[in-house]
Amino acid sequence: MAQQTYEYNVDMTCEGCSNAVNRVLGKIPAITEVKIDLPAKKVFVTTNLDQNEVLESIKKTGKACSFVGIQK
Repeated sequence: MAQQTYEYNVDMTCEGCSNAVNRVLGKIPAITEVKIDLPAKKVFVTTNLDQNEVLESIKKTGKACSFVGIQK
């Protein structure tokens, strides 16, 4: 599968929340980039993984999250 950038809504309220998301996603070698927009509660992940695999990883932080779509 080619690299895609996925957008997720993640219920992050502080720097600690975004750090937790970064930590979890940073452990996955197939993820090449993570961008977090804390004020908008958005996470952008560039990877060749399926979007559901990434979503399940984000859920491990305990934050409510949902898949928004694929960035063009």
